[in-house]
Formats: sequence, C-alpha cells, structure tokens
Amino acid sequence: MAHHHHHDASGPQPANGAPAQPPSKSETATPKLDNEVELGDMPGDSAQNDIMQMARVGDIAGIEKLFEAGDYDATYTDDEGITPLHWASINNQYAMCKFLIERGAEINKKGGGSVSTPLQWAAQRCHYYTVHLLLQHGADPLITDAQGYNTLHISTFNGNLLLIILLLHQGIPVDVEDAYGHTGLMWAAYKGFPACVDAFLRWGASVHAKDEQGFTALHWALVKGSAGCIQKVIEYGADRFAKTTTGKTPSITARELNTAAAWHKALYECGYDEDGNAIVPSWPGASYFLKDRRGFTTKFFFLWPFVLVWATLVLFASMPVYAGLPFGLLAAYTIQWVGKQLLAYAPPDMRQFEKTPWMAGIFAASLTLAALNWLFVIFPSTSFGEDGTWLWNFLFAIFISLTAFFYTRSMVDDPGFVPKLNGIAEQKAVIDDLIGQWKYDEAHFCVTCMIRTPLRSKHCRRCQRCVAKHDHHCPWVYNCVGINNHRHFFLYLINLTFGVLSYDLLTYRYFSSLTPTASEECNVLSPTLCRIINADAYSLMLAIWASLQLTWVSMLLFVQFIQVARAMTTYENMFGVNTRSAASLASAFTSTGAPLDPSTAPAAPAAGSDVGPHAPGGGHGHGGHKHKHGGGILKHWGRLLGVDTFIETARGRGAATAGAGGAAGRKRSNNNPFSQGCLANCKDFWCDPAPVFGRRETGAAVLAGRPVNYTEMYESPAVMEVMRGGTRSGGYEAVAAEEV
Repeated sequence: MAHHHHHDASGPQPANGAPAQPPSKSETATPKLDNEVELGDMPGDSAQNDIMQMARVGDIAGIEKLFEAGDYDATYTDDEGITPLHWASINNQYAMCKFLIERGAEINKKGGGSVSTPLQWAAQRCHYYTVHLLLQHGADPLITDAQGYNTLHISTFNGNLLLIILLLHQGIPVDVEDAYGHTGLMWAAYKGFPACVDAFLRWGASVHAKDEQGFTALHWALVKGSAGCIQKVIEYGADRFAKTTTGKTPSITARELNTAAAWHKALYECGYDEDGNAIVPSWPGASYFLKDRRGFTTKFFFLWPFVLVWATLVLFASMPVYAGLPFGLLAAYTIQWVGKQLLAYAPPDMRQFEKTPWMAGIFAASLTLAALNWLFVIFPSTSFGEDGTWLWNFLFAIFISLTAFFYTRSMVDDPGFVPKLNGIAEQKAVIDDLIGQWKYDEAHFCVTCMIRTPLRSKHCRRCQRCVAKHDHHCPWVYNCVGINNHRHFFLYLINLTFGVLSYDLLTYRYFSSLTPTASEECNVLSPTLCRIINADAYSLMLAIWASLQLTWVSMLLFVQFIQVARAMTTYENMFGVNTRSAASLASAFTSTGAPLDPSTAPAAPAAGSDVGPHAPGGGHGHGGHKHKHGGGILKHWGRLLGVDTFIETARGRGAATAGAGGAAGRKRSNNNPFSQGCLANCKDFWCDPAPVFGRRETGAAVLAGRPVNYTEMYESPAVMEVMRGGTRSGGYEAVAAEEV
C-alpha cells in the first residue's frame, strides 16, 4: 500500500541544520500528516485492503471474522509499518481502537512515511478520547517520529489547547525539545496561538530556552507577529535583548520580518518603550508607584474621579452658564487626561479606564457628594418643616445608607468564584473523569482555571476566574455579579432608585423655601431659573447629576426584574440558556459512547479562533457562542450602561436557549430548564436562606425550593431527574419548563 505520510517541515525547523534567521511568514504552513489518503484504490491483496478499510470505518464485526479465519491478527502491519490501529486512531474509531488493543495490537508501533505511532496519528487530528485511550494503555507520548516531533509537538502545530492540556497532565516535560531544540512554547509562539502560549507559560515553560540557533520563544513569536503571543512571553520575563548565535535581537528580528508594529504594541502594553527599556515615570511619588504598580493604580483610579466629579460640578455652579459649561468640560477633560497618562504605566490588564475602578470611583464620588450635601445643606433647611419633610429626610437617610452598604458589598465580596483544585493530580483526575463521561470539551472544562465548569458558570477575563451562576461583570462596582452578590447588587439598585427620588423631592422642598428671596439677575436665562441658580447652583447641579443616574439604573432594574422572574442571568438573557447536559447525556448512552463517524465528532477549535468559552479574543460563553464586541463609542457606552441588554429584553429577544451547538441549539423558543414559573422563580431568588446583610456560603442558593450549590452543579434539573430514574427523593422533580 502506498501511503505518503509526511510532515511539512517548514516552521521553526532549520533546513539542512541551520538557518540564520526565522523563516519568512510565507513559510509558516502547519506541519501535518498526509491523512487524506483514500483506501479505495489501494494496490495489493484485497484482504489487506479490507482489514485497513474495516479499521478505518470501525467495522468490528468484519474485522473479527478476519481474525477468526486466522489470516490476520491485531499485530498485522503493511509494507510501511502501518497497522489497523493507526487507521482506527486517525479516524477516531474509539470502539475499534479498544477492540484492537484488547486483541494485542502493538500500541507504540511506528509506521508510515513519517514513522509515527497511532498516538501521533490521533493527536494530529485532535481526537481527545482516542488519544486518552491510547495513553491509558501504555502509548508513549515522548516517542518521536522521523522528523523528531513527539506527540506534544504535533498537538501544538494544530493549536488545540484541550489536547495540549491533556498531554501535559500525562507528565510530559513541558520544555521537551524536538530534533532541533524547539519547545512546545516556541511552536505555539511561532504559530500565533496566544491561548496555547499562555497555557505553556502557566505550566512553567521556560521563556529563556533557546533552540540550536539561539532563537527564544520571543524570536519565534515575532515571526507570525501575534501581539498576544509576544505580550505573553514578555509578561513572563522573556529577555527582550536575547541574541541568537548570529547576534540578532528580537528587535532586529521584528524589523526584518515586518512585525515591528506588533512588537512595539506588545512592549508598550507591558510598560516598555520601543527599544525594550522600562518606561519609568518621572513625576513625584513615582518610586512609591513602582513598588506596587497594581495597588497604586487601583487606589488612584478609584479616588481620582472624586476630584473629577467635584471640580466639574463646582465650575458648572460657580460661573455664569456661558463660562461654567466650557470651563467645567475643560476641567473634566484635563482630569481625565491626567488619568490617561498614568494608564501608560499601569499593569497590562489595566490599560483602559473601564478595566480600572474608574467608573466605580465616579459612582462612589457622586454618592459621597450627594450624602454630604444632604447632611450639611439640605437636611438643616428641611428637617424642621411642618409638611412632613422630616419623614422624607428619615427615608433618604435609610435609602442612602442601604445603597452605600449594598454597593460596598457588591464591590468587595467574592461574587462566587468556583474553587480551584489543589494540584496537578486533582486536575488530572477531573480530566480523566470528564473523558470518561464524554464531556471533555470547552463547555465543561475551563482551560484557564483547570476545573470542570459548573452549570451556569462563566470564566471572566477581567477577574481571571470562573464565577458560579455568572450574571455579568459590572464596571460600576468593579466586580463580577454572581451567585454570592447578585441579591446585594439588586438591592443596591432598588435603594439607589428610591434614594435619588427622595433626594430630588428634598431638593425641591429646599429650593421652594430658598428661591423667593433669591436674585432674578443672571445671564441668558429666565427670571425663574435665575432665582433657582442664584439660590444654590451647586445643589442644583448635584441634583441634576444624581437624577441622570436614574437612566441607566432604571434600565438595569427593568432587566433584572424580568430576568429574576424568568430565572435567568444577564449572560443567558443575551446569549442563551445552556442545555449542554442534555446533549451530553444523550451521547453518553450511545452504544459505543463516542461518534463512530469522524464527520460527526465534535470539532476541535484552534486556540486562535474565537470559538468556545475561553477563546482569547471572543466571549467566554458555553455552547460555542461567538461574541464580537466591536463597534464605535456609542456601542461601547451602550454596553457599559446596559442599553444593549435593555433593548434586547424590551424587544423580547432575550432568553435564548443554547444547546450543544448548531442552529437548532440557538433557537429562541426553547425551554429554560431552570424556570419553575414566575412566582417560584422570584421566591427562589428573594427568599433563599442566605443572610441579606451577611456573607453567603459560596455557591449556595435555592432552585425549585430546594438547596443547591452552583459551584458543584454540573447537570440541569431535568437531566438530573432522568439520571436519578425520575425519583423525587433528594433530586429535582422534572417540571414543565417555562417557554421563554
């Protein structure tokens, strides 16, 4: 049988031993197996063709007959050393692989043009379950093929993160080299897979390792020019001035390969200038800043908005309208400009205002200034009236106190982070368990936290953790809103709304008693408005500013009320309720437990793609959603203020149900398995036993009136009911879910 089985040896492999520099970007084809060979026209013995064809399509009964006839057994090899196990492996015929192994197939037999093992054939096609099966039965991942690549290298060529993690948990040395000294990190950097680069670095891969020609992972990242890969290796301490054996630094490499733009961007994001030198601020207090860059940035961007809000309001109030407006805006711009200068020195993940506590600081400043103005100006003037104003002062004091309390709790409390595992052994046990359940995929395993993802959880890129029953990441509280603090967040919104309304009423009473004696003289405006402004312009500006907050707060309240009534989160409202468990359960009870036809096998997204919950550039949703967050400044602020969620909810277009993927899984008319009806949903949310003013046990909640823990909940209620045989004891009752 003629089987041309080779690797394309471009990429970081020296031709004839020693290139002087990395190849050009036109030479970056992925090394791959020639696995598209068809068996229909194979020359030679027809029985030989039959055994290979049967292995390829998974015909166990047919191959068993051949074995019984005595002409063949599981150790059969063709002229190139290829065995039936090779063909079963590359076509993801799990049951066939198991059958052949049990019949004595040689697990580490090398064959084909590249002289590689069945494990390497399976890895090249990213067949997790087959790879795991072979490893469990003694396949050696460190065996190299004719070109010196082991299974880890071959997996890295495809950028498949789940497969890389599976292999690393087998104990493969993370810096194992191919025949030319290239590590997996170098290959991932060269291919432009930031998620894989990140995984290797978190696993402990060396950024200082050099290949035969002295190239580091940083040099190889500059070949493809992926700013994400370059930035990651710099963040982990790569030598920005490392020289190859021919004296080429990363800077020279970037210039020669036309990737200088990505190089300079990555340097800037990590706090270095274009020459690779650290950007050191020269302003007073810089030494204190450099001691704790993250801590200083966090404190500064929470407190600096106090100056912004106060200065802008004072300028608006203290000058005539034609001067106050431009000077107030100029002050706001200047104060924000100062903040922007500091962003250049901030840690890489805090280089934008919304990634700092800036917006939380704006709200905290507004709340503080309103409270102080009430305490020292409005309260003394309105507390002794005979028209019941004292009652409104009392209510305002309660509302603003509760607003401050629940706001602080929403900001500082753990939102419900899913606990991480205690070590590599526990991670490996989880991976083995998921593979045993046919659930080792992006929907069930977080490649960043290295944990099984509970149902309704989501990995937050800002917090770098998985959050149980994740609602959304809120820049106004600089925290995620999840199972632990969702009720606190809701109560903060409710008290804020009543607080603003009562503040407006008190301000109205305050001005009613003040304006009759105020001057009518001012510029441009009518006498009535002049009286109000001349009476107390600052209090007026502050009341207007406070009232403006009602726009986004009312939208948020509307959305939250609808979602609680539907037993949904903001994420589910926008992108779909995940029903992945039902699909997983169906596949787990098929005759073989895995797809026999490779065309029906779950697709394995490349690490650089925007597919799946933890892709580097996309959304982190379960179910393979692809969330693009582009758009201009209006869309950007629409997201920050919750306008897009409000519009989707008001149109009734939210509340989708995302299945196992595909169009059918994204229909918006499917059932929500978590809904028990409006009243029961509201009761679950508002009446669960967790303390309103205290901390709840992480993940603890109530669903259908029964206690659950969202950090340990992996199946939807309906599936759990099926798995428990439909019994009511200790589980969930299968109920008709709400049509959403």
